Amino acid sequence: MRSFLLLILSCMYQSISSFVISPCLIPAIRIHTAQYSSWDDFADLGDDDLLDDEYASENDSKEYKAAIGSKFEAPDLEWQGDPISVLPGTSLPLTEENIQGLLQACRQEIETVFGYSAENRGVGITGGVDFVELDGPSVVLRLKGRFWHERSTVLTRVANYLQQRCPEIVDVTVDDEWQLSDEANRAE
Repeated sequence: MRSFLLLILSCMYQSISSFVISPCLIPAIRIHTAQYSSWDDFADLGDDDLLDDEYASENDSKEYKAAIGSKFEAPDLEWQGDPISVLPGTSLPLTEENIQGLLQACRQEIETVFGYSAENRGVGITGGVDFVELDGPSVVLRLKGRFWHERSTVLTRVANYLQQRCPEIVDVTVDDEWQLSDEANRAE
């Protein structure tokens, strides 16, 4: 340590006395050669299936999108109960029925994320969300269909909705991690 300090002081003295920066204060310069790839191995990824002509454009009228979307089936609803529409900050107890009702209200409130309306299905959004089970303070859901948003974003939005109304929920997950993949979005 002492020899290191002496080296630093000696370099500083040399630079002050001669008004030039001593080479010992300049870090070594490494030159890297950039290597660029060519487009020779470029191939179509085949992931343009959401852009097929069978769907409407997001800029089309609501009526046209709904007409196109009516050709596609809405995601199945496994629970037919009434929505529980409450404000964020409400403290509902953690029960299966409350989660099902909140999830039903969530489908309506952030409806543009899901394919429950013909208009959304008309532009290729066919995704849905179902309750699977309560695992202690964790809610387990299932995502199905196609979403425009990343599936992890959809899950985060649903989780946020549920947790703001039922603070006992510690975590919201899916029953199979594959459901959060891009592959799952293309497969359905």
